[in-house]
Amino acid sequence: MRKGWIVVLVGLIVGSSLAYGQTTYRWVDEKGSVHFTDDPTGIPEKYQVQERKEKSPSEPPPAVPKGQPPVRKPAAQVEKEEPVRPETDALGRGEDWWRGQVVSWQEKLAAAQKNYQSANAAVKEKQQELEQAKFKPNSFQRKLRGELKDLQDKASEYAKQVDEARNMLDRGLAKQAEEYLADPNWVRSR
Repeated sequence: MRKGWIVVLVGLIVGSSLAYGQTTYRWVDEKGSVHFTDDPTGIPEKYQVQERKEKSPSEPPPAVPKGQPPVRKPAAQVEKEEPVRPETDALGRGEDWWRGQVVSWQEKLAAAQKNYQSANAAVKEKQQELEQAKFKPNSFQRKLRGELKDLQDKASEYAKQVDEARNMLDRGLAKQAEEYLADPNWVRSR
């Protein structure tokens, strides 16, 4: 009976000492699933860039040598320090992902603006053509009005795309970054 208790006690001591100070590694796959491991070689190669080491929560802070008071910073220095921002958002996406979103929306904005300008130029040309066709048959004028309407619809659609891209760059990405606890600097346009 005593041997059983001694074996259990030794097992608990050895088991807790192995878990004490254990480092775990965290990464997020492309589906947004979070993975943990204690073996860094078990992390797929494409995710090794984003992995984070996490210490066991039971690990105590570093000890202050006896006879020395803990080092304290003056209050002025403490207030000036900026808060430490995480390297990833709540879904494990980092600065590169968020900056990629900004670039993507900037490209969408540029394309929509270019398409809008082209469509507007085509609308003006069609309006001039319609003005010059005043003395042509009604069927020809109806055809031109239909083409003009189509061009105006396209221009209107491109205008909506321009507005959507501007809204995402001005407010939408910042709001998403806030929701996912990302560093707001990651979505600022350069």
